[in-house]
Amino acid sequence: MTVVPATLSGLVPEQLKVRSARIVLDSLEVRADIGFHEFEVGSPQRLLVSVEIWLDDLSAPVEDDPLHAWDYDYLRSQVQEMALARRFNLQETLAHAIFDRIAALRGVKALRVRTSKPDVYPEAQGVGVDIASFAGQWPD
Repeated sequence: MTVVPATLSGLVPEQLKVRSARIVLDSLEVRADIGFHEFEVGSPQRLLVSVEIWLDDLSAPVEDDPLHAWDYDYLRSQVQEMALARRFNLQETLAHAIFDRIAALRGVKALRVRTSKPDVYPEAQGVGVDIASFAGQWPD
């Protein structure tokens, strides 16, 4: 016997309805041959990559079915693939390459990509790049 949980339809007040939905890949650690200083060339280093994807569809996946949800493994593998694809002089170049690949996916309403080198300055958590499809901290 399959137990179907009860749904509470129509009980959420209008001011509390979902107005934004996003997928977050936070601080994925990759190794990348990145940097333009002589000591960096040919010496892969740690890079943290974060991707925030605001979704067109605000609804919950149908019947809790994974087939109707974002594939986190795919997102992760795409970022890893881009980081390993070639040598990069600049974080900006890699960030834009990741951005372009993710922006081309179906259902993306807005996008932010951050990269950070955590091992550059001992007195800082990292130094990096943040690019987004919108101005400000959050899309309209």
